[in-house]
Formats: sequence, structure tokens, C-alpha cells
Amino acid sequence: MSGQDTTMRCAVIGLGSMGGGMATSLLRAGFSVSGYDVNPAARDRFAQEGVRICATPGEAAAEADCVVAVVVNAEQTEAVLFGPDGCAARMKPGGVFVSSATMAPDRARALSARLEDTGRHYLDAPMSGGSARAADGQLTMLASGSPAAFAAARPALEAMTATLYELGDSAGLGAAFKMVNQLLAGVHIAAACEAIAFAAKQGLDLNRVYEVITKSAGNSWMFENRIPHVLDGDYAPRSAVDIFTKDLGIVLDMARAQRFPVPVAGAALQMYLMTAAAGMGGDDDASVARLYAQIAGLSLPQPVEER
Repeated sequence: MSGQDTTMRCAVIGLGSMGGGMATSLLRAGFSVSGYDVNPAARDRFAQEGVRICATPGEAAAEADCVVAVVVNAEQTEAVLFGPDGCAARMKPGGVFVSSATMAPDRARALSARLEDTGRHYLDAPMSGGSARAADGQLTMLASGSPAAFAAARPALEAMTATLYELGDSAGLGAAFKMVNQLLAGVHIAAACEAIAFAAKQGLDLNRVYEVITKSAGNSWMFENRIPHVLDGDYAPRSAVDIFTKDLGIVLDMARAQRFPVPVAGAALQMYLMTAAAGMGGDDDASVARLYAQIAGLSLPQPVEER
């Protein structure tokens, strides 16, 4: 970070598991950081860490050089930007809005055009890496936008990322790359859950299954990362089922509009929808294994709170 301009004023809108980690990384790099979140507990926590907590997104963004929005979807991003006391009118002219929500590419393009008309820049920048990497400033970011947007955001991006992919000079490209990632992630988690439930049906030692598969060709990053949640009976949401009902829904909307078949993603979406319908939408996405267990009458390790 040597030579970095730490006089930059940053705002983080959304101080959850990812946005909170990104705020921590910006603070650690020496930036002035303001923030907003709808959750009082998040506001209290980050106030203690040195974030200047504000009452509205607009107040947090006032005269900010860089606003990082880590909200759920395009609708929330639009509200943060253009809703009552939104960021667009109050952030510094020439400043940059870094949009990290997962959304369809056409929504990213529309939001970018609307913000750029105000004299501010928009960087389409969904990320990958999880909360621990967010807090360590080690995220992977899939970004696209104008050269001016990248230039305005670069000091903040360097503080938050280990790998920054610059994917093009217009918004929407980052979003499209993210949807490819989410298609794979959603399918792999669903497949991992199906496999571990199938192993349970065979009466196998599930810990031994995990040991063997993670050293075999059938392994995936998601199997290796999510199946320990099943083995521990711990479904506290690191990434919730509802994330994939949303993201795979976007994949299917995009595919339908382009008349492109995505049958494997469609099957995975149905598993997440069924898991959510069974009351587990807010639980960890590894809860798909619990749905299989319910359908087949299987016993999996019990959730921690039920032991």
C-alpha cells in the first residue's frame, strides 16, 4: 500500500458479512470510512471499529470519493443510489460508485447510465471470496467500467482485493461474469448436497466420504467448503439458500431471454426453491442436504442448537 492516497473518503453501504469486511479493509488501509446499514447491531459494531455511522445512505455518501454498495440485488442498489436521500446526489462529483450486488447485466448497464448522467462514475464490481477474505482485503473482484471509474476506485479496490479482474470498459460485463460464477457455484453446492445425502442412504461414514472425495476426482471447491457444514450439523448462514433462489433465478431469466438452455441450473434452482419452501431459505445453502434427508427419511448430523 505504499504511496497510496489514504486521504480518500469512502462510504460503505451495507455492513453485513461482506460489506463489513470491506469496511474493515478500508479502515486498515487508512481511509476515512463512513457507513450505513439497516441493522442496528451492524451499525453498533462498526461504530466501535471506527466507521462513522450515518442515518441514511445519502448522509454516508456525502462528499465521498468512493461509495461501495454491498446490498442484495439491483432493486436495493437502485434504492441506495436514487431513493430518498440516496447516494447519487450527495457523493462527490467525479466520485465513483462501486456496485457489488449480484444482478443481471442489463440492470447494471441501466444503473450505470443513470448515474453517469449526474457526473459520477459507476463501476460494476461483483465480488467472490467470502466474509473472511473480505475482512482480510483478499477478495476477488470481477469489475467493468470506464477507465475513469477504475482510476477513481483503484486505491479502494487495492485495499479490498487480492485479485482484481478488469473485464471491460462498460458496466454489465462484470455482472455477466458473476452470473457464470453463480451458475457454477449453485450447481456445485446442490450436487455436493445430493452426493452427501446419497452417501448417507448407502449407510456410509460421512466423515470418511468427505476424506475420500476431497482427495478424488469428484471433489469440487464447493464440496470441500460446504460439506463440513453438514458434517457439523451447523447451518448458520455463511451464504443462505435464498441467495441462490435469487441468483439462479437471474441465470434462468437471462437464458430464457436469449433462448439458451440451462437445464442443470434449472434443476439446481428447483432444489433451492424446495429447500426454501421447507422453511430453510434463511439457513446456510448446505441445507439442500437436509431437504434430501427429509425426502428420503435419512438422519444427518443434527444442527448444533438441537444437540
